[in-house]
Amino acid sequence: MKFIHFADAHLDSPFLGLSFLPSDSFAQIQKAPLKSLTNIVNLALQEQVDLVLIAGDTFDSYQPNPSSQIFFAHEIERLIQAQIQVIMIFGNHDHMAKEDLLVPESPFFKLLGNREKIETCSFTTKTGFEYDVTGFSYFANHITSDLIAKFPVKRNCYTFGIMHAQEKTSQNSQNVYAPFKLSELQELNYDYFALGHIHLRQVLAKAPLIVYPGNIQGRHINETGPKGCYLGTIDEQTKQTEIKFVQTNPITWMQKEIELTEPLSKTELEHRIVAQLTATATTYFCLRIKGADLLNEKERELVQDNDFWQMISAKLEHDSQLVDVRFVTDSNLEVAENDRKYFMQAEKEIFATDEFARISKDWALKDKYTDDLAQSDDFVEEVKQLAEVKLNSKLKGVNDEIN
Repeated sequence: MKFIHFADAHLDSPFLGLSFLPSDSFAQIQKAPLKSLTNIVNLALQEQVDLVLIAGDTFDSYQPNPSSQIFFAHEIERLIQAQIQVIMIFGNHDHMAKEDLLVPESPFFKLLGNREKIETCSFTTKTGFEYDVTGFSYFANHITSDLIAKFPVKRNCYTFGIMHAQEKTSQNSQNVYAPFKLSELQELNYDYFALGHIHLRQVLAKAPLIVYPGNIQGRHINETGPKGCYLGTIDEQTKQTEIKFVQTNPITWMQKEIELTEPLSKTELEHRIVAQLTATATTYFCLRIKGADLLNEKERELVQDNDFWQMISAKLEHDSQLVDVRFVTDSNLEVAENDRKYFMQAEKEIFATDEFARISKDWALKDKYTDDLAQSDDFVEEVKQLAEVKLNSKLKGVNDEIN
């Protein structure tokens, strides 16, 4: 038996923060999740798999736009026509009712666990191999209860579990996505547990297999590297399972870094950046400039300008794009030792969680995107680095004038 496991397609993702891209490039990234899903369906047809498991967040919203629904229905119809069994659950983003899905239920398509009901369905492959699939779908954005205790005992056949969920943490406020303990899943002893929700591909356990496939298309610079699905093969005699990752994303996000050890002219800086941003396929780059305090104010403004990014992008291969520049400094502030403690204290106070939230409150309220950024540890660290770079640069300027 063969199967495919994927999750977190987010087909109608808005890709906030990329509206500065040229219209053709922006259209390309908007269509990237759709293209990745088409590639997954193509893979299923090519490999003649028996089963496709979709572990939640197919859509980015519980009210997906009509074009995304129509596209998804078309791709599922391709699988149904090939008599490939499709089992789908809703996640915390697409917490819909079964009736809101454009794909009708059929012998080869099943929306499992409608309205958060634990449900088990039994199937038989063309070769006579029997298997069960147990899981549930979200009907609200949050599920705070641990639902594993309600999962049935495994029958004497191959059993898949499917769930959109995350492991329990020590912070109760974060345990809102069907929290579970890994030991609970292992004790169920299902043969394969297909998870969704976490966008980082990872195998939590091998015996039995408990797997996050990650999302099918990176949506921002914190989702770097290949994205796609897992292709599984089950030995029908021993019930042993082998899985391999298959990349399907058309656009890859990647971080690159250059390090400055001395001031450069704008032309030299441009050449250094272009030389560093190499790729073998369409790639969206985030560039980290280490030692950025060696740049003067005008140079910093230049490399953070969208038009400069587009000038660089025009020189890259495979329609790649430079979409983000971040400054990094690892040098100490060039101030007297007596003054250093005051800078360190100021940094500690300003970037304390409550104080940073107060300072950024008005800006964060502008949009959900800015609100999410203001609460991101990565964003706070980026602001801190930028502040240090600017402060170092100004202090060096003062020292140059004094000397």
